[in-house]
Amino acid sequence: MAKITGVGGVFFKVKDQDETHKWYKENMGLDIGPYGANFAWRDLESDAKKYTVWSTFKRDTDYFGNQEYMINYRVDNLEEMISELEKKGVSLVKPMETYEYGKFAWVEDPNGIRMELWEPIDDKLGIEE
Repeated sequence: MAKITGVGGVFFKVKDQDETHKWYKENMGLDIGPYGANFAWRDLESDAKKYTVWSTFKRDTDYFGNQEYMINYRVDNLEEMISELEKKGVSLVKPMETYEYGKFAWVEDPNGIRMELWEPIDDKLGIEE
């Protein structure tokens, strides 16, 4: 069975991205790049370096519906997970997308909370060591 393997990112809407980024840099020490702040960690089984992303979005984005935030979950096999979810009656919010750094899909839980599912390719994230 495909499963969630960790948190890939936390995304939330803000009124002013520049001001928010400045505040988090000055007060919380976050180094925020064009895609947010990246927190590196190591997988206990493989010792591979992985990342969790913290990022803001403009207030008017529809990327994660009407909610104020969205959690991105890392998954081990996205296509298998989509197949299993569809067999259980869980529909994708929009079709799976593939990029050089991984595959993405979006579903909603029973409360209507949208989540992003991500099968990452960590060495393709373009993050400087």
